[in-house]
Amino acid sequence: MIPGAMTTSAVRFTYADYINLPEESHHEILAGDLLMSPSPSTLHQRVVLRVLEIVSAWAKSTHAGEAFVAPLDVVLSEMDVVQPDVLFVASGRSEIVKERGVFGAPDLVVEVLSRATAERDRTVKAKLYARAGVKELWLVDPDAKTIEVLVNGPEGFTPQLIARGDEAVRSSVAPGLIATPAHLFA
Repeated sequence: MIPGAMTTSAVRFTYADYINLPEESHHEILAGDLLMSPSPSTLHQRVVLRVLEIVSAWAKSTHAGEAFVAPLDVVLSEMDVVQPDVLFVASGRSEIVKERGVFGAPDLVVEVLSRATAERDRTVKAKLYARAGVKELWLVDPDAKTIEVLVNGPEGFTPQLIARGDEAVRSSVAPGLIATPAHLFA
């Protein structure tokens, strides 16, 4: 069973079922299991907005692609629909951005960890992102005040750096994109 999942039957959900759920809700499908998460904390939302500001400003200034923020569906397969906190799609791959969401792996995914979702983000979703072809994953931890950078390779995600304080994180898939924990948690 998926960490944090609350399932009561063997019923499996698909994207066709998912699109009939109410809009503006935080639902995901992982391996066919429908998962719901509580609303995030104000700290979580502040950090998400700071990450979005950094990624979005960089994307606009470089014309490198487009940044998005949850809730936005990322359809990785018929049985896997996620809502990363922040994601980036390079301009050369803009065809995966559709009216109803992103259909394919973003280039960069940023998950801001919370008590309700941290274990799922670090395990099940990280493996799913790696398998789907996400090139880089940032795990932002408001409790530890860190940014962990993982890069996708033949064996899945490999940790590259855990940044603290003023230590800069530089993206390997988004040249020139830089963030520091000090800025995110100020």
